[in-house]
Amino acid sequence: MDTHALEEIRALKYRYLRSLDLKQWDEFAGTLTEDATGDYGSPSGGGPLRFTGSAEIVGYMRSALNGNIITVHVCSHPDIEVDGETATGSWCLEDTVIVPDFDVMIRGAAYYRDRYRKDDGRWRIAHTGYERLYEATMPLSGVTLTANRWAPAAP
Repeated sequence: MDTHALEEIRALKYRYLRSLDLKQWDEFAGTLTEDATGDYGSPSGGGPLRFTGSAEIVGYMRSALNGNIITVHVCSHPDIEVDGETATGSWCLEDTVIVPDFDVMIRGAAYYRDRYRKDDGRWRIAHTGYERLYEATMPLSGVTLTANRWAPAAP
């Protein structure tokens, strides 16, 4: 078992999630191979959504999560198999998306199915995707957001 590779892949997935939530698009792009593919099964996002190439994945995320949209993606239960310079992984995802402009919060869970590849000496995601276990939308009415990193500054 290559424990060093396992730790690198765990850190890679966490960096993917963190850079997505923090809208750090260059870092997010750096987690993907140039020819990466993505399959996201989000009903509220018009799913299933399929993308080919890191530029297409990053472009979609940058556009879909613009403005003051808040996201939090948490993955656990990693099950990673390394085979030389490639690997596969499964992760339990729980996510929250808050869209104040549309008075909605989306909560969901899924299992990611990923493929990884050593690219220029670093592990990167060659494919990522999930199908939802559930997704629920709820109005924000009656909820007060006391912090929103992405909200426009008050005049």
